[in-house]
Amino acid sequence: MAIVKKLYTFILKSFLPLFAMTFFIVLFIVLMQFLWKHIDDLVGKGLPFSLIGELFFYAGVSMVPMALPLAILLASLMTYGNFGEKFELTAMKASGISLVHTMRPLIVLMFFVAVGAFFFQNYALPPAQVKMWTLLFSMRQKSPEVEIPEGVFYDQIPGYNLLVQSKNQDTGMLYDVMIYDVTRGGDNATILVADSGRMAFTADMRYLYLHLFTGEQFENLREQKALDKNVPFRRESFVDKQILIPFDANFNRMDEGGIRSQYVGKNIVELQHTIDSVSNRIDSTGNIYANDLRKNAFPLLVDRKTGQPVFTQSEREKKSEIEKENPALKEGKNRNQKEGKRTGHEIKEEINIEEEVAGVKTFNLDSLILSVPMERRGRLFETALSISKRRVNEVQFKSATISDDKMSIRRHKIELLKKYTLSVACLIFFFIGAPLGAIIRKGGLGTPLVISVLLFLFYYIIDNTGYKMARDGRWEVWIGIWLSTFILAPLGIYVTYKAMNDSAVFNPDSYKELLRKIRGIRSPRSIGRKEVIINEVDNSEANERLSKLIDDCRELIEKLSRRPSYGELWSEKAIGAELNKTGEELDSLTEYLQDSRNNNIVDKLSEFPWIYSDFVINPTHPAWLSKVLRWFVPGGYVLYLLNKKKRRVLIGDLNKTIELAETIKGELRSASTT
Repeated sequence: MAIVKKLYTFILKSFLPLFAMTFFIVLFIVLMQFLWKHIDDLVGKGLPFSLIGELFFYAGVSMVPMALPLAILLASLMTYGNFGEKFELTAMKASGISLVHTMRPLIVLMFFVAVGAFFFQNYALPPAQVKMWTLLFSMRQKSPEVEIPEGVFYDQIPGYNLLVQSKNQDTGMLYDVMIYDVTRGGDNATILVADSGRMAFTADMRYLYLHLFTGEQFENLREQKALDKNVPFRRESFVDKQILIPFDANFNRMDEGGIRSQYVGKNIVELQHTIDSVSNRIDSTGNIYANDLRKNAFPLLVDRKTGQPVFTQSEREKKSEIEKENPALKEGKNRNQKEGKRTGHEIKEEINIEEEVAGVKTFNLDSLILSVPMERRGRLFETALSISKRRVNEVQFKSATISDDKMSIRRHKIELLKKYTLSVACLIFFFIGAPLGAIIRKGGLGTPLVISVLLFLFYYIIDNTGYKMARDGRWEVWIGIWLSTFILAPLGIYVTYKAMNDSAVFNPDSYKELLRKIRGIRSPRSIGRKEVIINEVDNSEANERLSKLIDDCRELIEKLSRRPSYGELWSEKAIGAELNKTGEELDSLTEYLQDSRNNNIVDKLSEFPWIYSDFVINPTHPAWLSKVLRWFVPGGYVLYLLNKKKRRVLIGDLNKTIELAETIKGELRSASTT
C-alpha cells in the first residue's frame, strides 16, 4: 500500500507541473488570437494600460473553456509519453500494476477538475463575460485619439474634415489649416481657412479647442435646398478666432445591464427561466396570430357574428339538424366517403350547408368583378393588391418576431448545454491523451504537441460545426452541442482499450501487413537452414505428402478454371474451404521439410507461395455484406471482376506450387538413389 501511495504521488508530481505549464501556454495563445481579432478596437484610442489589462483579465477568464481541454490533452500525452520513453511505464507493468491502475490518481483529479469546470461555467464565467463584452463595446464606442496627419484630410472628428499642410512637432503649431463643418450636410458646409492655429482639448475632455490665426470663414445664411440657385452667404475675415468642437475623448463605460440580460450573462437557473418564459410567449403569440389569420385571411371559416371557428358545439348541432332535413344528402355523403368519391352536386350541397351554419354566403368572384364599371376596375385591383401586400407584410413581420424568439431560445439552450459539455470534454480528452501517450511512448513537446493540436483542431471543427447548425436551427440544439462528444467518446474508448492491451496502434508495420492482406499480398516465406536437426525427414512420407499436395493443387486449378457466373459467385462456399485446407497442408509440409539435410530442398521451400482464401475469392462471409454487394450491382460487379483476376493469380500460384513440389520430389529421389 505504501508503494502504491508513493506511485500515486510520483504520477501527480509528474502531471501537475506539466498541466499548469500547458494550461498557461494555451491560454496565452488563445489570448493572442483574441487580441488580433479585436486589435482595431484597441489601437489608436489612448486607452490606459490598466483598462487594457482589465479587459485581458476578463478575456482570459472567458477563454478558460477553450484552453482547459487542450491543456489536459497535452499534459496527459506528455506525462505518459515520458513514462513510456523512460521505460517507467514498462517497470510499472512489470510490477503487476496495470495502465488503468496508474491512471487512478489522475482520474480522480480529472473528476474534480470536471466538477470545478461545471461550477466555473455556471458561476464565474457569466460575470466575466459580461464585464469583458461591456468593456469591449465601450472601447469600440470611444473616440480615437486626434492625430492629424500632414497634407491629408482627417475625418475622424464627427461632422468635420480637417486639412493641415504642415505642423511643427516641437511647438504644436498647425499651418495652412482648412476646416469643413458638414454637421448640416455637404451642401450647407461651413468652410474655415487659416494661416496657422493651435489645437487642444478642454479640461473635461469633452470639446476640441481650436485657436486659429489670420483667415476667413464662409457659410450660408440659410439652408440650401435642391431647387435653390442663389443662396446668400456670409464671408468673415478674422485675425484671431477660437472654436469649440464637440468631441468627447473620455472613456465612458457602458451599463452592464444590457449584456447581463443576454444569454452570456446567465447561469443555469436564469437560462432555464428565460427558455420557459420565451417558449410560453411564443405559444401564446402563435395562438393569437393563428386566430387573427383565421378571422382575416380566411373569413369563410368563421362566424361573422361571433368570430369563432365554424364548427363549435352548437354549430355542429345546427349542421346535424340541417343534415336530418336532407337524409338523402347525408346517406350519399356517407356512402361516397366510404367509397372514396363524391359527386359534384353532393359537394355543392355540403358547401351550402356549411355556409348556412357559418352565417356566410359565397358568391361568384368573376361575376362580381364584371358587375363593376370598367373605369373602376383598375382602382379595385389596386386596392386588392395593396390589401394583399399589407397582409403579406403583416405575416412577414409576425414571422420575423417569432423567428427572433426562437433564435433567442436556441441561444439560451446552447449556453445551457455548454455548462455541461466542458466537464465532459475534460474527461474525454484525458482518456484520449493518457492512453495515447502510453502507446506512442514519446515525451517532450514534439510529438505530443503535434498530436494534441491535430486532435484539438478536429474537435474544434466538429464542435464549431455543430454549434452553427444548432444556432441556425438546422439541427436540434442537443445534437449540435453534443456532436463533438458523440464523435470523440468512442475514440477515447478505443485508444484506452488499445493501450490496456498493449496494441501497436502507431506501428507502421502492422498497417503495412493489413494493407498487404487487403490487396492479397503476403510477405515471402522466411525459411533458413538448421544447424542442428533433431527430427529426420522420412523420404517416403515426404513423397507421399508432396504427391497429395500436387493432386489437390491440380483439382483446385480445375475448379478455379471454371469461372462462376455473377449469381453463382455469392453461393460458392466450398472453394474457399478447399483453398484454406490446401494452404494449411502446404504450410505443414514446408515446416516438415525444413528439417531436411538437403540444402537444395530447404532453399526451394522459401519459394512456395501462400495459398489462402479471402473475401475477393470467396465473398460469402459475412453474409450481410455478401447480400449488400450482391444486390448493389456496381459494387458487386467490381468484386466480380476482381474475383476473375484473383483466380488467375491463384492458378499461377498453384502451378508454381506443383512445379516446386515436382522439383523437391526429384531431389528426394536423387537422395534415395545415392
